[in-house]
Amino acid sequence: MDGMGESMQLLIANFTEFQLATVVTFLLHETVFFLSGLPSLLFERFGLFAKYKIQKKSNTSAYQNRCVLRLILYHVCVNLPVMIFSYPAFKFMGLRSSLPLPHWTIVVSQVLFYFVLEDFIFYWGHRALHTKWLYKHVHSVHHEYATPFGLTSEYAHPAEILFLGFATVVGPALTGPHLFTLWLWMVLRVLETVEAHSGYHFPWSPSNFLPLYGGSDFHDYHHRVLYTKSGNYASTFVYMDWLFGTDKDYRKAKAIEEKEGKNL
Repeated sequence: MDGMGESMQLLIANFTEFQLATVVTFLLHETVFFLSGLPSLLFERFGLFAKYKIQKKSNTSAYQNRCVLRLILYHVCVNLPVMIFSYPAFKFMGLRSSLPLPHWTIVVSQVLFYFVLEDFIFYWGHRALHTKWLYKHVHSVHHEYATPFGLTSEYAHPAEILFLGFATVVGPALTGPHLFTLWLWMVLRVLETVEAHSGYHFPWSPSNFLPLYGGSDFHDYHHRVLYTKSGNYASTFVYMDWLFGTDKDYRKAKAIEEKEGKNL
């Protein structure tokens, strides 16, 4: 991690820890989010890779643009202030940016812990958002896009951004990680949720290689069916929905698809 250490040293020399943990973190998030999310928007807009598109329906250009504009508004008016005002809490819990960087085994173990914990909390929070009142007044905003593309992953009511955002930050808050670990976790989490909302299932999609990983096909089903029957509430993995039986309709639908495919 020598190269990473040198890069971190350069950042430390030019920015305060507060700036690194807030503004630089925000800019890193925006860069990763939009660079990873724009391809599926463009694929849909120009009809590219149509054979890998999960749904035949597509969003109009105007509907896509609406999503992008609102995302910029939400990110600047909600995400950035949350990062700024939560810095003292993270600092209190042990966040640091100084060198040396933690050993790679610590980084990997913490990030894996964050994924498992986030998935568990997200499952129950997301399931709660599908109750009648919360869905109508909060979560229905996210489901305005029944045919998702990568950027819709963070298109949500401000209350939901705060509510489910807790699942993302609770792990780091508990462990008090190095800022580098926090950045790595954020980047991986963004890439995961963008892929899950991409609307495309490619031969190289992670779910084809990673056991227990949900991915785009798993989550796309959640968006395209009635909210009371959608299931597939977990963010990253499939085992929570399997354990609590909230993936039964999805499994039935997949079995029918496979049967029909064999009969063609």
